[in-house]
Amino acid sequence: MAKPNITPAFSANETASGLSTDTNAAPSSASLPWYQTAVSEKLNLRYPIIQAGMAGGSTTPELVAAVSNAGGLGSLGAGYMTAEQIREAIRRIRELTDRPFAVNLFIPEPYEVRPEDIAAMNEALGAYRRKLGLPEAPPAPDRYSEPFEEQLETVLEERVPAFSFTFGQPSGDVIDRLRSRGIVTIGTATTVSEAVRLEQAGIDLIVGQGSEAGGHRGTFAVPHEQALVGTMALIPQIADRVRVPIIAAGGIMDGRGVAAALALGASGVQMGTAFLTALESGAHPRYQEELKRSTDESTTLTRAFSGRPARGIRNSFIADMERCEVRIPPYPVQNALTRDIRQAAARAGDAEGMSLWAGQASALCRTEGAADIIRRTVRQVSELFGRLNA
Repeated sequence: MAKPNITPAFSANETASGLSTDTNAAPSSASLPWYQTAVSEKLNLRYPIIQAGMAGGSTTPELVAAVSNAGGLGSLGAGYMTAEQIREAIRRIRELTDRPFAVNLFIPEPYEVRPEDIAAMNEALGAYRRKLGLPEAPPAPDRYSEPFEEQLETVLEERVPAFSFTFGQPSGDVIDRLRSRGIVTIGTATTVSEAVRLEQAGIDLIVGQGSEAGGHRGTFAVPHEQALVGTMALIPQIADRVRVPIIAAGGIMDGRGVAAALALGASGVQMGTAFLTALESGAHPRYQEELKRSTDESTTLTRAFSGRPARGIRNSFIADMERCEVRIPPYPVQNALTRDIRQAAARAGDAEGMSLWAGQASALCRTEGAADIIRRTVRQVSELFGRLNA
């Protein structure tokens, strides 16, 4: 495979200066190009297009840098990485780009470890482990997730340009520490009430995650069942309630989605599934095949792999867990219990045992460089607005 092109897509007079610290830095002139928004201003971007920080290995430093060099904001999905792995990835990204980028982490939430549930789940997972040649009774993990405090320290020490997060709301102390280092904060909300809470906490930018979005739901303030609001319904309601710039996420795969999001009141978009099949993506080849074969009916919301609701392509593992009468432990316990199965399935190229996170518009996936995805999307938005203005 040819080496991906991560050459910056900027003219000679466009600089790579630091991020804006003015929380009210929104363009005021109606004559400005569509891509000059409060989000692009705040993050010092050419285009207000953010590549989602998808954990699990798909957001390679090469992908992050390619998106940033093309004028968007690349994001490292670091939720499952150790502090040292995060540091190495950040330094590699900086070797590849001098443009802004983000690091994404999961805000820890309380959970209960019930030995009886773990034993029952391991018994239910036995058939998959036998099929994949794994021990039927794996040793208990040393820990169920990487320590957030250690991950955060790396983000602070490395002074990354932007810090994005999901699953909750950081403490006031964490937010103050990030702000003191000039790090722009980007939070995830799945309801209006969550967006209001993030604004009150002092978060700079808010991602409104519609129910169409692939991967884990970012819900943290209400029951998950009450937070399945579609992007088209969610974004204008958040826009009417908060003053901070909004980033739309969920079902956005190309310029049509970007144009719609801007019309709904967003100042930028976050695209995840669209970048899973990029040339620089670290997503497993079998995973990418399933994405390109998917349809609008392929995805479902499931707790099967991680214990937390997430949208992905339906496969045998999800179907089996739906039929299983065993209680699924909460995140991150279930995520740790299924890790050996997911990893072994990936080694075997068995999509039926892999977590194939994907949004509802996954059928629009294309194989091309990340910079080409940005350029194509920008061109489509410009053409759409040109036709509307005409």
